[in-house]
Amino acid sequence: MKDSAQASKTISLKSYGIQHDNINYQLSPDELHDITIEKRMGKEVSSGALAVNTGEFTGRSPMDRFIVKDAITEDKVWWGNINIPFDSEKFDRLYNKVIDYLNTKELYVRDSYACADPDYKLNIRVINEYPWSNMFAYNMFLRPTEDELEHFEPEWTVVNAPGFKADAAVDGTRQHNFAILNFSRKIALIGGTGYTGEIKKGIFSALNFILPVYKNTLPMHCSANVGNDGDTAIFFGLSGTGKTTLSTDPNRKLIGDDEHGWTPDNTVFNFEGGCYAKVIDLCHENEPEIYGAIKKGAILENVIMDGNGVVDFSDTSITQNTRVSYPIDHIENIQVPSIGKNVKNIFFLTADAFGVLPPISKLTPAQAAYHFISGYTAKVAGTEAGVVEPQPSFSACFGAPFMPLHPTKYAEMLSKKMIESGVDVWLVNTGWTGGPYGVGTRMKLKYTRAMISAALSGELGLYSYDKYHIHSVFGVAQPRECPGVPKEVLSPRTTWNNDEAYYTTAFKLTNAFRENFKKFEAYASEEIRRGGPQRYAF
Repeated sequence: MKDSAQASKTISLKSYGIQHDNINYQLSPDELHDITIEKRMGKEVSSGALAVNTGEFTGRSPMDRFIVKDAITEDKVWWGNINIPFDSEKFDRLYNKVIDYLNTKELYVRDSYACADPDYKLNIRVINEYPWSNMFAYNMFLRPTEDELEHFEPEWTVVNAPGFKADAAVDGTRQHNFAILNFSRKIALIGGTGYTGEIKKGIFSALNFILPVYKNTLPMHCSANVGNDGDTAIFFGLSGTGKTTLSTDPNRKLIGDDEHGWTPDNTVFNFEGGCYAKVIDLCHENEPEIYGAIKKGAILENVIMDGNGVVDFSDTSITQNTRVSYPIDHIENIQVPSIGKNVKNIFFLTADAFGVLPPISKLTPAQAAYHFISGYTAKVAGTEAGVVEPQPSFSACFGAPFMPLHPTKYAEMLSKKMIESGVDVWLVNTGWTGGPYGVGTRMKLKYTRAMISAALSGELGLYSYDKYHIHSVFGVAQPRECPGVPKEVLSPRTTWNNDEAYYTTAFKLTNAFRENFKKFEAYASEEIRRGGPQRYAF
């Protein structure tokens, strides 16, 4: 596929064991877009974006994520069903099998880096089997200048072979797909899955180890933006809670939508050079910035379109996890470079499908640490096989699948930073009101935006008895008034019109919090333990 314009873009991969020179190096997104269409691996939609189908896997596969257990990781990683150990010798054998497979394929290679703060810069080489996977790497990682490429030395390498299938009985994997981190060889090895999120999450997971262990810097699964006065806001939240939507604010500059570091000198920097947003039910009215970012250079995953290339964002026949990746400069209002200082507010976003948490509440430091370690959201009926009613879902630090260290390590770092910077911490329920899923309704986005704006501007004010009510079950401080939000919306109990049903459901959720927290109790202080709900259901 190389033409004369590409002839100078050459690179040898012999140091990785790849002997051939059928390599496309540092192609532009336009070239990769065209190659994908020429190879019938994708289609162009009406907006000019590229649409691809990731195949068997339309999301991450947490049970197939491994970390090589070696001298670097053995005593530091929190081993278990999140960080599953993998043998070094088995990794070497599997790596060689993947390389043998890639020696028969045309390849796409990109040099890039992570971390917008130059003091934390991590050079990355990505070796892809598919052109659209390499375009994803262009979108999501930071892009070196031509001068930087002249002397580029990769520190970490992502080897991505979606078409290779492991033999679990021989290779030591659980099934044919895998994503394995090797900190000694500094390789993220991915095979058997075309889901592009594994590429970025591999590097994110590596940084979640590197930054706290070697750099005294807190890595965070969060979005961030900065106001006109230079104040930075951080948004933690699991998938589907509104992290990308709420941080993409026309009145504030976007730092990044998913992965950041918080340095000892109170600087927040983006890991990435792009955004990876869910597009289920996307519409221009509710999310104009993200909708407008879906143009030439963006990649849509697993969406359905009509004969004219018009995407139906409500169609979830392939997956509910439909997504788009795009370079961050597809958003107009961005912070350049992707760095913020002066952190003033932190928001923990949860989509509470039980409909019992207040739409916004202010947390004490102990409550903030408790809720950060818990990382609560909820699954709703229909999102997974067998889920017929709301189910609590907890992911420590709002990103457990990517956290190699024990969650309390990250919580301790966050608590220290909250105290040092004097931030306000808010718990925001973007889920249901007026009853649980199936009875109540989803919190209106305009109300959530109004509450966050009031918190950012200081309009929610300092805590006082006349302005806040202490929730009788969860113990959090919920404001009695907020500009742009009806008073009754601020009280979840009031929206139910059935006190008995409300409290029964609220106590059910508090018991789920307590049960989940048992595995952290031995590591958490008494103060943090008391940051959770203090009342039981009987």
